[in-house]
This record gives sequence, C-alpha cells and structure tokens, in this order.
Amino acid sequence: MFVYSVAALFFNVAAIAGPGKAAADKTLPVDTKSSTVTWGAKKVTGTHAGTVPLESGSLIVDNDKLKGGNFVVDVKSLVVTDLTDKEMNGKLTGHLKSDDFFSVEKHPQAKLVITSVTPKGANAYDVTGKLTIKGITEEVKFPATVKADAKKVVANAKVTVDRTKYDIKFRSTNFFENLGDKAIDNDFTLDVNLVANK
Repeated sequence: MFVYSVAALFFNVAAIAGPGKAAADKTLPVDTKSSTVTWGAKKVTGTHAGTVPLESGSLIVDNDKLKGGNFVVDVKSLVVTDLTDKEMNGKLTGHLKSDDFFSVEKHPQAKLVITSVTPKGANAYDVTGKLTIKGITEEVKFPATVKADAKKVVANAKVTVDRTKYDIKFRSTNFFENLGDKAIDNDFTLDVNLVANK
C-alpha cells in the first residue's frame, strides 16, 4: 500500500534543468493549494484511498510544452479518505506512517524529479523520472497530459509505484507466503494534478 509511499514521497528541491537548457524554458512554481496528490492502494479484501499534501514543486515549460519539473510531498501528513469511522481511520493512518510502510518520522518527504519527457502529440507525454521514497530512489515511467492557458499550466499524471522497491514489504506476496486474504497489492497509484501559475 502507499501508503504509499507513496511520503514528507514523497524537501526543498531545486527545479531540474538538464544540460543545454534552452533560454526559452521557463520554470513555473506549482500552486500547492490548487494542486493535489491522491493515493490509491489495493488488497485482497478491498481498496483504500487518501491524499498526501504537496509541499513544493515546479514545472519547466517551453511555449507551453512540458520539458521537466519536480514535486515534493509531505508524507508525514498523509490522510486516509475512504474510512469514515474515526477509530478505523486513525489505525490505518497510523499504520501507514509506521515503519511497516512509510516510516514518516525518519523519512517525512517523498519527491519525484522528471528526467526526460517525450511528446506524444496534442497534450500527451511519456515521462520518466526519479522517485524517492524512504530515502530510496528508483526510476518510474508514466503517461501525462499538460494543458495551458493564458494564466496557468495544468499537468495530470497517474504514477504506478511498486512499493517493494522502496522497502515497503508488509504483507507482500513477494516476501511472505500463505497470506490468503491478508495480502496487500505490491503496486499503489499516485494521481497527480499540478497547477503552475504563469
């Protein structure tokens, strides 16, 4: 479960700018109040969902085309949204923050830094990045859409994360046998909506 990572994955991170960065490129700060990161996780007996606050971020664009960027999330403040029972919600939230999952006291943040962007036509892109959770950095690839108007740039992406790569092994069938209906899916998802003001 993400819980997740994914963080606070999720750190004050400088915007990424690769070699040969064109002068036309603009680094736009992400509006953390208008942006959202939603996590989703599955287990044999159901699903869980929640949010994790965005701490900082930026998008690098050239003529409204995505070139790079990053975002940092405050994993220590992750929230469970699917459980209305206060006691059950508190137990799951606490468990996700424990060493079984995100170890938020030791690793309060998670981050994603875009390393390459491939335009696919229209507003679509294939994105590659480095995702850091619990101090472990692994490469991730995911599709994204980016739309721009006169005032802002909005980027949307769904990132699928294999939690076991980040030392989150609790009730993973990769490491434990005979879990039955107690097994938790190895993958969790992050639905990312970033709004950057021009």
